[in-house]
Amino acid sequence: MNLSRRRLFQTGLAGSLASMLPVSAASVGASSPVRARGIIFMVSDGMSSGVLPMSEAFSQQLRKRPTAWWQLLSGPATVHGLMDTASSDSLVTDSAAASSAWSSGQRIPNSQVNISDKGRELESIGATLRTQNVRLGLVTTSKVTHATPAGFAANSVDRNDEDHIAPQYLDRAELVLGGGSKFFDAAKRGDRRDLFAEYRKAGYEVLRHRDELLASNSPKLLGTFASDHLPYSIDRAADPKLAKKVPTLAEMTRAALDRFLASDKPFLLQVEGARIDHAAHANDIGALLHDQLAFDDALAEVIAMTAAHPEILVVITSDHGNANPALNGTGAAYRRTNEHFERIARARASHEAILASWKSKPGDTSDLVALIEKSLGFTPEKEEASALLDTLAGREFAEWSHQLSNPPGLLGQISGNHTGTGWTGVSHTADPTVISSFGPGSAAFSGLVRNDQVRDKLLETLGV
Repeated sequence: MNLSRRRLFQTGLAGSLASMLPVSAASVGASSPVRARGIIFMVSDGMSSGVLPMSEAFSQQLRKRPTAWWQLLSGPATVHGLMDTASSDSLVTDSAAASSAWSSGQRIPNSQVNISDKGRELESIGATLRTQNVRLGLVTTSKVTHATPAGFAANSVDRNDEDHIAPQYLDRAELVLGGGSKFFDAAKRGDRRDLFAEYRKAGYEVLRHRDELLASNSPKLLGTFASDHLPYSIDRAADPKLAKKVPTLAEMTRAALDRFLASDKPFLLQVEGARIDHAAHANDIGALLHDQLAFDDALAEVIAMTAAHPEILVVITSDHGNANPALNGTGAAYRRTNEHFERIARARASHEAILASWKSKPGDTSDLVALIEKSLGFTPEKEEASALLDTLAGREFAEWSHQLSNPPGLLGQISGNHTGTGWTGVSHTADPTVISSFGPGSAAFSGLVRNDQVRDKLLETLGV
């Protein structure tokens, strides 16, 4: 039944999403039982509200099918709310403080991981669950030691001290999948500590390749499929070697959920689409939308795999907005909007890959124009290319917005001239984020929810 539902969803023939949801959620929605055996907490990191309608339009254009999240929004079976995302020291949070608020139940300063503003270590939700024999899984497209997964299982004064974070998952998270192998590799760690060996000794299978993940039957996994973050989905799709080596977020999610659903033990699985946030920082609409679709594919897997499991709560949200991307109306009476938006599908590389390629072999304006034409599918104006060439060379150019006075900001504006998209800056924003949930306990996530209220809601739903 799960496989057939998944196939229907992936071919766009599913009809009403309510028929795919667990019976308890589809039939009674917010009146579902409070207790859940397991929770899947999905994070589209840095997703501003404008991303959802754009990703739906992009999916319909590119794949001729709807997105899972949009169907959840339009169906009666799902509970919806908004997340109040502030940290203790700023109206605008970073991912470390946001994930720590979910995990510890307390707002803390930006850049810290479960460390209070008084310098006190706070108990992460992973540490709490360990004492209650509840299993924890962390799946991400970032480094596994990055802020969002770390917030659920670690403590650190500095989110960037990832050598310190990496060993803290030992026996706290049974499944850890993503990037960041350099923080486990003795040859690359500052202290030369061989964490791969330590995890193996503790019973984890250590994975470095997609084929190893797909073939594995081990119950405990440490999978790091890149030295740093996993590649953007748009770059992975363009490189057969990357596609062969690096699993998709949906594949990693399926591997983790297969293991948790096969057991009667309670669990909490965090799934993060991390590079959505990174693309927003880079004002890269093509990379952002491709990674949002990759996140949505993981959500579709979750919906299909939990269809026969009414005891599972699924929560989908974001930790904060980022740069507030939006589709602007273009042309007389906005009639050129669709034409402009359709150009995004021509992109074949992320801005990160384009700028890296340029730095490796810089040239003149004509070379830059050719690179953008090949990578993004439009021809920049001569003045646009000249301004970008200036900023890449470190020369000043006329830009009144300090947020956008940099190569990513300028390239995003140039791209926006041709795609109809716009950005408010290159940093996180204070706007509340969408929460969608279904399954037992979903009523707790309706209305306005503060991020520091999430821990208690998750623990109560698990009966901990």
